[in-house]
Amino acid sequence: MALRLFAILIALLLCHLLPQLARWRDERWFRAWAEKLSDSSGASRVAIVLLAPTMAVAILAGLLATTRFLDVLWLLLAVASLCYALGPGDLDRDIDAALQAVDPRDRDAAMARLSTDGEPIAWAAGPVVEATFFAALRRRFGVLFWFVLLGPAGAVLYRLAQALSFDVHIDIDARTRAAARRFAEALDWLPAHLMVFAMALVSDFDAVIGAWRRWHASAEHARGQLDPSFLGAVAHAGVDADIQAGDGVAQDVSDPLEELRDAKRVTHRVLAVWLALIAVLVLAGWAA
Repeated sequence: MALRLFAILIALLLCHLLPQLARWRDERWFRAWAEKLSDSSGASRVAIVLLAPTMAVAILAGLLATTRFLDVLWLLLAVASLCYALGPGDLDRDIDAALQAVDPRDRDAAMARLSTDGEPIAWAAGPVVEATFFAALRRRFGVLFWFVLLGPAGAVLYRLAQALSFDVHIDIDARTRAAARRFAEALDWLPAHLMVFAMALVSDFDAVIGAWRRWHASAEHARGQLDPSFLGAVAHAGVDADIQAGDGVAQDVSDPLEELRDAKRVTHRVLAVWLALIAVLVLAGWAA
C-alpha cells in the first residue's frame, strides 16, 4: 500500500507539472484494437476488448510484485499507468482555462474539454458544477480508486472502459456502446459514493447527505442500478451550501464563475481526504 501511495503522489505531481504528458496518451492503438473485433457485439465484445490489455498489465505487475528487489520497477509501472489513466488532460488546468477565459469562445472551448461524454456544457451554475465533478470522477478519483484496489491494471481498466464508453472516434455498434456505458457506470458507482462522503466532511454535511438521500428516494431513479448520476445533484447542493456559508452571509449561487471556483476548491479538499485516508491505511499496515 505504501508503494501505491508513493505512485499516486508522484503521478499527480508529474501530471500537474508536465502537461505535455497528455500527448503520450495516444489511444489510436486501442481504437484499432476495439474496431478489429467487429464479429462480436454487446457485453462479450466489451469483455474481450477490455480484458486483453488489462490482463497484460496485470501479469506484468504481478511478476514485478512477486519478484524480490523489483519494487522500483513495479513503482515505475504504477506511475506510468497512472500518468496514462489520469487524463486525457490536466483537470486543474482545464478548470483554470475556463475561469480565466475572456472570450466566450475560449470559455466554451475550455468547458468542452471538461466534458466527459462529449456533450456541450451550458454556461450556468448547475451544469458547470456537475461537469466539474464528473470530470474529477472520471479523470482522477475513479482512476485512483481502482488503482488502489487493483493496482496498475485497475487504473488501465478504468481508463479504457471510459474511452470505450465515450470516445466517439471508436467505431463500434450501438449495442456494444450501450454495454460499455453500463460497465463504465458500474465502475463509477463506488468512487462516486466515496467522493460524496468525503464531500460531506469538507463541505456542508447536511446539504450533501440530504441531496444524496433525496436523489435515491426519488421515484424516477430505479433502485438497484449502479447509476452514478447522483454525483451531479449532490455536488451542486454541496457547492451552493459552501458558497453561502463562505463568509457568514448568503451569496449568489447563480454565478457560474463563483460556482466553478468553489467546485475546484471542493475537489481539492476531497482529494486531500482521499490521500489522508490512504496514508492512514499505510500507517495501519506498518503498525499491524
